[in-house]
Amino acid sequence: MGCCSSASSAAQSSKREWKPLEDRSCTDIPWLLLFILFCIGMGFICGFSIATGAAARLVSGYDSYGNICGQKNTKLEGIPNSGMDHTQRKYVFFLDPCNLDLINRKIKSVALCVAACPRQELKTLSDVQKFAEMNGSALCSYNLKPSEYTTSSKSSVLCPKLPVPASAPIPFFHRCAPVNISCYAKFAEALITFVSDNSVLHRLISGVMTNKEIILGLCLLSLVLSMILMVIIRYISRVLVWILTILVILGALGGTGVLWWLYAKQRRSPKETVIPEQLQIAEDNLRALLIYAISATVFTVILFLIMLVMRKRVALTIALFHVAGKVFIHLPLLVFQPFWTFFALVLFWVYWIMTLLFLGTTGSAVQNDQGFVEFKITGPLQYMWWYHVVGLIWISEFILACQQMTVAGAVVTYYFTRDKRNLPFTPILASVNRLIRYHLGTVAKGSFIITLVKIPRMILMYIHSQLKGKENACARCVLKSCICCLWCLEKCLNYLNQNAYTATAINSTNFCTSAKDAFVILVENALRVATINTVGDFMLFLGKVLIVCSTGLAGIMLLNYQQDYTVWVLPLIIVCLFAFLVAHCFLSIYEMVVDVLFLCFAIDTKYNDGSPGREFYMDKVLMEFVENSRKAMKEAGKGGVADARELKPMIK
Repeated sequence: MGCCSSASSAAQSSKREWKPLEDRSCTDIPWLLLFILFCIGMGFICGFSIATGAAARLVSGYDSYGNICGQKNTKLEGIPNSGMDHTQRKYVFFLDPCNLDLINRKIKSVALCVAACPRQELKTLSDVQKFAEMNGSALCSYNLKPSEYTTSSKSSVLCPKLPVPASAPIPFFHRCAPVNISCYAKFAEALITFVSDNSVLHRLISGVMTNKEIILGLCLLSLVLSMILMVIIRYISRVLVWILTILVILGALGGTGVLWWLYAKQRRSPKETVIPEQLQIAEDNLRALLIYAISATVFTVILFLIMLVMRKRVALTIALFHVAGKVFIHLPLLVFQPFWTFFALVLFWVYWIMTLLFLGTTGSAVQNDQGFVEFKITGPLQYMWWYHVVGLIWISEFILACQQMTVAGAVVTYYFTRDKRNLPFTPILASVNRLIRYHLGTVAKGSFIITLVKIPRMILMYIHSQLKGKENACARCVLKSCICCLWCLEKCLNYLNQNAYTATAINSTNFCTSAKDAFVILVENALRVATINTVGDFMLFLGKVLIVCSTGLAGIMLLNYQQDYTVWVLPLIIVCLFAFLVAHCFLSIYEMVVDVLFLCFAIDTKYNDGSPGREFYMDKVLMEFVENSRKAMKEAGKGGVADARELKPMIK
């Protein structure tokens, strides 16, 4: 990072002439080699865990004595019941599947290899014995014969806890899992601290399971709405701002009104007809509706106040959205960029989770205090999971940075091509080609810097969670302050990185040089950055709010038939979070396009003045936008001499 702090080099970069798209050279090659070596290390961890037999233990499962189900096993010295032939016993069965170790997050129960999972509930030991005789699947300990299930005094210890819940094998992982997951409510209760009533938690979980089809349908609705909004942005960008404003107002008012109407309706309903057992549930429903309605009202009021303050600057955003809309018309594949990024992230996360599971089952067999077998890694290799965690952060940030560089390269190509008919057939693929050939090292370096900030913040967050309730007020304040500062630093670096990638796409310079150049340009145009980013980001935020409100309102109407309103909270939270995530993924691409366009525009106005040989690259609509911005700022009393001097290249 030292190379990025030189004032003299920054001054030189401000004087250096930018030559967009003229020269191409590989940047930050040492960082590319370092990233490749790091990925080789990640592959070594996966290969090591598979080579030590962890893959077989993970997929096929193993019992509490170290035997892998579905195969012959070798005898482990000093461990009884090891070395058994489980060729016919392919499934792992837990004697007490609902006994969860909340600290270590695993099932705290004896595990056995069985021939079949009990598909129906077994209420007595006689049922367990009958199941073993009919299916050849013994559910009690290996030391107990099926004929002794009902007569042995050890049956209460060696046999499963009654009643045995109906279970089914997990696909590909050969574990018998209870069909009814309500027994895991205790684990969820430990994670959700605000729920004090067990019955409420059970109702929440049952609400999710009952309405899973509606939840899935609403998630798909949010995806469709996001894609429709992207199409609208492309073709009617001039009126989009006003459409978004009106729809958000109607959506917020509609959602709030419906909630108050349901509350009033529920309150007026006669309570004399309610049976005593349901009276408490009815009171919980009424209280839940009141909380929902008040929260929606507060959110609507705050939203209206923000829109009232921003109303005079809305007109300035229309022209900016229009230019960005032209980019999407010429580069339609930008709309699908979130899909490729999400697909790449999912593939990597699946690989990472599978390797993590491999690591959890690798190592040598060790007998614990209960006499059962656990597999643990000893020596320096036990710290491999730290390397694996760093890989999760760095490679995830690398994939996101590749998306930023791809978008930046495509938009830069569009902006600095004077005749749009000469654009490449697929600017997105051309940008990907340049990224792979020249700039992977720059992306690796930028993502590594974010990783260096993110890891300490995550460590501090973990320490804070572990010390919660134990540390004094001063230590708590210091921890929260450090976490907040690191979060702010991460956001600033993310923004600077994105602009550095744009500078790299323009001039093909290394990361440090590009970051310095971008920083100088942003500082010189601080007022423009503040105005454009504030209004533009706010309007994109309204788009996200519109999608969330529309999906949430549809959820309220679909869930209205479910009179137990308390169970609404979890399905609606899941749906609204997913809707916001989808909207953010799509509209973040639009936000990237706006930011890249602005940096290109700032460079264009700095090094070109419209004279012969130094013609502007920018669109005429963007020139009008800047001129209107200057006039509006003067009328508001915020223009001044500095603003006129800043906009001087535009009016020559």
